[in-house]
Amino acid sequence: QLVESGGGLAQSGGSLRLSCAGLGFSLNDYRIGWFRQAPGKEREGVSCISGSDGRPYYVDSVKGRFTISRDSAKNTVYLQMDSLKPEDTAVYYCAAVRSRRYSASYYFTRCFEVGYDSWGQGTLVTVSS
Repeated sequence: QLVESGGGLAQSGGSLRLSCAGLGFSLNDYRIGWFRQAPGKEREGVSCISGSDGRPYYVDSVKGRFTISRDSAKNTVYLQMDSLKPEDTAVYYCAAVRSRRYSASYYFTRCFEVGYDSWGQGTLVTVSS
């Protein structure tokens, strides 16, 4: 089970850090993606991180503002969101796929398209202008 936390209300230009914790399994064996869905819009990929090498990938709209990272000891993946904009308002979801399912190179180029094994329940991020 994946559990997201850290969402809330932030002002434009502010920061939030989202957490994605794995309950009952080790996230070290999984590649993790962060997605978001704004009201009335389709879900979009935001960032993803590969397995042990921790290689990150970001959608263009968040590059330079968001940072994805792993804490293996805490079995958690984080999404640090800085310089938030009102258009970042959405429900954010993390998702996990077993690392052995896709090669690192394949995953890195298609991490928003691959099938994921587990999804969290989502956490709401609201950015006021």
